[in-house]
Amino acid sequence: MDHRFMIEIAKDAILEEFLQRPLIDRMALLKQYPILGKKGATFVTLEKRKALRGCIGTLVSHRVLLDDLIANAKSAAFRDSRFRPLTQSEFEDKNFTIEVSILSEPKQLSYKDQADLKRKIKVGVDGVILKHGNYQATFLPQVWEQLPRFEAFFSHLCQKAGMRSNCLEAHPKIYLYRVQKIKV
Repeated sequence: MDHRFMIEIAKDAILEEFLQRPLIDRMALLKQYPILGKKGATFVTLEKRKALRGCIGTLVSHRVLLDDLIANAKSAAFRDSRFRPLTQSEFEDKNFTIEVSILSEPKQLSYKDQADLKRKIKVGVDGVILKHGNYQATFLPQVWEQLPRFEAFFSHLCQKAGMRSNCLEAHPKIYLYRVQKIKV
């Protein structure tokens, strides 16, 4: 099934904030696309001229896909703490893109050591959640495009979690997930 309609929903969710009026007809969308009524987890990634401009998502499904998509689109545009809120001129720029990722349920990966983890990870395919105590971070599978080496990927993921770059030595919990990426 072609899921490009999700990009339009994400755009409309952001546009609702600029226009300060509802644009999304929830009932019509749920009737037309029944998948939107099922529980699901999404990430919405915004880019301007191929540079990250916002990325917010949900790792574990806890609401219907439509609500998750709308909430994450608005959060990526206006509440990603790494960026100032999106402006309407940025949104209307022809070099502005939206990508939606639908996540599978994360599964914990058992591994003995770093070498074993490296053998089990599918570079370019696996999204990774790293957890250790109160620290947690994730990278979508798309991050492998910028960090294709296992060592660099995990070093940056450790740092994103607020830990030292060699945090794999502490044997954190690792969860893997896959995504269905939608980009127009």
